[in-house]
Amino acid sequence: MGRCDGRCTLVVICCLQLVAALQRQVFDFLGFQWAPILANFLHIMAIILGVFGTVQIRSRYLILYAVWLVVWVGWNSFIICFYLEVGHLSQDRDFLMTFNTSLHRSWWMENGPGCLVTPVPDSPLAPQDHHVITVSGCLLDYQYIEVVSSALQVFLALFGFVYACYVGKVFLDDEDTFDFSGGLDSYSYQPPQKSSQLQMQPLYT
Repeated sequence: MGRCDGRCTLVVICCLQLVAALQRQVFDFLGFQWAPILANFLHIMAIILGVFGTVQIRSRYLILYAVWLVVWVGWNSFIICFYLEVGHLSQDRDFLMTFNTSLHRSWWMENGPGCLVTPVPDSPLAPQDHHVITVSGCLLDYQYIEVVSSALQVFLALFGFVYACYVGKVFLDDEDTFDFSGGLDSYSYQPPQKSSQLQMQPLYT
């Protein structure tokens, strides 16, 4: 069986990932960020699969969990580039996060630490049934909060990937070294052996 040190460490990493994913899911729901909500849901399912594979010693589940972590690192790298506006990415294209179903952005934009929200009445820039606000006094801008959150996800995913590969390899090695061929030999039927002490007797008619 896999050693408890690697298995226990992987379970702890999965628990930390689950807490971070649930926390992120709550704030993405509050900001109506539909693309991150879907990605977070898939991530939570993959974490549960990883925990189950670790506890039940299922190497295939750990492989699926490790493959998803590669995708998860790529997704969070995209979010970091999106909020830092790397290359041609721009936060004005909010349909990348909301599927163009709302004008909402990150929840931290209006509710960050120290942020003061001031409504602007009768603004000509306001779309129908919406209002314009100004946000000032934030101790940390919302895009940096999102970047830190994504960086934390990448950090945990990298550790999870390493330990998933290690524990999965241990499980596969244990399966390869188990002797399936001789496991039931002691219980198989064996016909009685002829005694070597018996001698052939002549047959008289």
